[in-house]
Amino acid sequence: MTKNQYGVLLIFAGMLFFSIQDVLIKKIVLEVSLIQIIVIRSFFGCVMLSLFLYLTKRKITFGSSYPVIAIFRGGLFFFGFTLFYIAVSKINLAEATSLFFISPFFMTILSRVILKNPIGLNRVFAIIVGFLGTLLIVKPEFDTLNIYMILPMICAFTYSISMILAKLTSDKDSLFQQTFHIYLGTFIVGSLVYLFLNAFPNIGSITMLSSLSKPLIFNDLNILFIILIIAFIGSLGILLLIYAYRVGSPTSNSPSEYILLIFSAFNGFIFLGELPDFYSIIGMSLIVGSGLYIIFRENVKDKLVVSKTTLRT
Repeated sequence: MTKNQYGVLLIFAGMLFFSIQDVLIKKIVLEVSLIQIIVIRSFFGCVMLSLFLYLTKRKITFGSSYPVIAIFRGGLFFFGFTLFYIAVSKINLAEATSLFFISPFFMTILSRVILKNPIGLNRVFAIIVGFLGTLLIVKPEFDTLNIYMILPMICAFTYSISMILAKLTSDKDSLFQQTFHIYLGTFIVGSLVYLFLNAFPNIGSITMLSSLSKPLIFNDLNILFIILIIAFIGSLGILLLIYAYRVGSPTSNSPSEYILLIFSAFNGFIFLGELPDFYSIIGMSLIVGSGLYIIFRENVKDKLVVSKTTLRT
């Protein structure tokens, strides 16, 4: 097995864990505070990443050369994925996952705005196709709009900003440092948000925020066990992704992340009885196809840059 094949296999395993994590969260999110789940998962993430670095004899560094950006990225992750899991509690898991996968479109646009990277007509066309796929899933009407369909797209947007900022700070902050920043930021911001919502119960009573302000549960062993499983497999999924991108090339690994949509659709049907309608399936296909096309174009561009650099040396 080549390194790239091994990397893709690790991606598949990581995405399977993420899909199981999402199913478990949807199973218990109506019973327990979503913040409790996210904060405990972040704590376990820090512990497992520290253990991984210790066992592989790598330096454990929590600090950042860009502290303001690090704090901002942590807050973005908490905000975005909290909205994603609120959406998961209300809409099909496969639909929420596919709407999150519009992130390559946002990254393309943001890379133009922030990093000043040019956008060709091919990627503009891919963005338009992906947008049409989004409309088929959301199915907006003039008189009503399912706000929960918008939340995964907001998550995709915040995730894209975070990835662009990670690119900007990668010259001094390692991937492991950036991962710590996400975990620590999520843990701190999540704890503060929970205290705020309980200090102002009228805000917590808003329907969309009700899953955040539920009382913390520590006396139900079944719920605690499920939360611990969520924290463990979610953290393990992150570690698998980190290791996959260290073993294999991003060119081979990036497209394979779309396997998550297949896992989500399968697990959503088997464990939750969810089945997307015909238009949603077409929309998912358009989003995946256009997203893969953008990744393919970006990978071709990277190969050309590498080839030119090699020729110069």
